[in-house]
Amino acid sequence: MRRWNLSQLIGTIALSVAIWAVVAAGCLLVGSTGVYWPTVQELTLRREPVLVASLVGAALGAAGCAYQAVLRNPLADPYLLGASSGAALAAYVWRLPMLGGLLTAPGTLGVIFAEAGQEAFAFFGALGAIVIVLAVAAARLRGRLEPVTLLLVGVIVNAVNGSIYLLLIAIHKDNPGGGGEASLLIGGIRLVTHLQLCVAAGLAAVGAIVLFFLSGKLSVAVLGDDEIESLGVNVHRLRWAALSGASLATAAAVAVSGPIAFVGLICPHIARRLVGSDQRRLLPAATAAGAILLVLADAVSRLLAWQNLLGTQLQVGILTGLLGGPFFLFLLKDKKI
Repeated sequence: MRRWNLSQLIGTIALSVAIWAVVAAGCLLVGSTGVYWPTVQELTLRREPVLVASLVGAALGAAGCAYQAVLRNPLADPYLLGASSGAALAAYVWRLPMLGGLLTAPGTLGVIFAEAGQEAFAFFGALGAIVIVLAVAAARLRGRLEPVTLLLVGVIVNAVNGSIYLLLIAIHKDNPGGGGEASLLIGGIRLVTHLQLCVAAGLAAVGAIVLFFLSGKLSVAVLGDDEIESLGVNVHRLRWAALSGASLATAAAVAVSGPIAFVGLICPHIARRLVGSDQRRLLPAATAAGAILLVLADAVSRLLAWQNLLGTQLQVGILTGLLGGPFFLFLLKDKKI
């Protein structure tokens, strides 16, 4: 592997950020009432969805890149280890009547639960599911993480979370505070408080920094364990660190948006076609691609609402889901996976 210095990394990141900034600025011109230069008030209203979409897309793009490298699977995505199902389950639990007393309780406890809201429950649900997957997979192999074991445990945890979610819906089908169960399974760009956005951005940034720090080692993660060890890299320590960083970014993203399909799956492939497989270039490119894809999807959603073609504004998770299937059929046809 050829030498890679800090200036090259900074240059790659700067170029990726510049491309995202141009696209994001263009999307600010798109509103649900037309495409035009917005007033100051309209700019304020459009800016937040663009920032949220950029944050979520960037986190999912970076996490997907790490998951595919560590799990050695081109079809791995950030939700593979239970983040989406854990977040949906916890968010629905937050809506149940049994929490009503806590939400209305006087004093500090009531304030904490009222301020935390559904997004906090979703974050801890996503993170908790991932922790369970990592703990079970590591316990089976005495602290080591193996890709196949992680995939199998992730599938099981997703299935269990989904079953519990359906069970709660069946039990509380007459819950007056519930409803909108399907919205927890389809991600979208929602308005969040400034505090929630800052916390999510901070957590995603921590996860991304970990991944960028590991990017050189992630380039060899696709090799066999013996080959990786021969290069002086502790493969199990690398997996723990990379999955921890990627999972933190994923949990932060899914907490503010819900599970948005295919972003973390297809953006690493798009970036790989543009810059190659070296993670030191691929990770910044995939991060920018995730942010760009999601701000474009959000802009298309507003355009469709302006034209009133569907009678409603689609969640961006629906649009990315519709995009993801044909994209992977193309990859299969092109023999890229």
